[in-house]
Amino acid sequence: MHTITLINGDGIGPEISESVQRIIKASGLEINWDLQTAGSDVIEKEGVPLPERVIESIKKNKVALKAPVTTPIGKGFRSVNVQLRKTLDLYANLRPCKNLPGVETRFKDVDIVVVRENTEDLYAGVEEKIDEDTAHSIKIITRKASERICKFAFEYAIKNNRQEVCAVSKANIMKLSDGLFLECFRKVSAEYPQIKSREILVDNLCMQLVQDPTRFDVLVLPNLYGDIVSDLTAGLIGGLGVAQGANIGLDCAVFEPVHGSAPDIKGQNKANPTALLLSAIEMLKYINEYSYAEKIEKALFKTLSQGYKTADIGGNLTTTEFTNKIIENL
Repeated sequence: MHTITLINGDGIGPEISESVQRIIKASGLEINWDLQTAGSDVIEKEGVPLPERVIESIKKNKVALKAPVTTPIGKGFRSVNVQLRKTLDLYANLRPCKNLPGVETRFKDVDIVVVRENTEDLYAGVEEKIDEDTAHSIKIITRKASERICKFAFEYAIKNNRQEVCAVSKANIMKLSDGLFLECFRKVSAEYPQIKSREILVDNLCMQLVQDPTRFDVLVLPNLYGDIVSDLTAGLIGGLGVAQGANIGLDCAVFEPVHGSAPDIKGQNKANPTALLLSAIEMLKYINEYSYAEKIEKALFKTLSQGYKTADIGGNLTTTEFTNKIIENL
């Protein structure tokens, strides 16, 4: 039996976590969930949003499924997500974006994979206040991090029969930092002649994505651009409620949805568990439980194609009703 860390988050996190646990159990796969709490609700009890026990659990189990955790805007504690990625060196953020059956969108045949560097750039959080009217943030780009994320993108392309890797930057303006990222991409791409490579500026990419997203296959980006672009590509397939994600390092991996904790609908049984479920399906593939991953994915797709959906993607089912329909289709 697999032992997997489950961080059930806050806001809608516990609701969608329960949904995914029910679906996996109904599939016949027994998992020993090592339940861990983190985020704003934990601060009152333990003084920190990410207790050391959570880190130790992931280090021990090597795999975690994480529901969303609230990050305060403009004040308060630093992002739990960022802390996890840096502490565990989860250097690769993987966000596949593909059209789902039954989810109406402006574009068809979208199948893009966003590979985002996860440990540096402006997300390193190196900031200083110069005076009352001026603040500085330091953008950190290193050769080590850039080369390994580019290698990850090309290796992913080979393993998943993708045709092209496209590097995204703003190297025309940030000639040193983004210039270094691009230099690393060119070096790594030469090692993978079987995969096409190209380069694009991030502003041009955003324009082209909303014109014809089928032009793109695998995108590799520094941290900030990757965060922004992955939300854009999520919008192409129906929104954050159906967008999955994974944070992968050399020793362990944390699977999580792209969306936030949605505290405005907490406890209302309205949340869409699809993104967390898709993340869990990727997690099952990661631990080599392919048959269960395929079984659950087919049940989800059948449910969506039958028109059973939550409100955020045009339906009227509650979280519980949608979960029950997926379990019926198993």
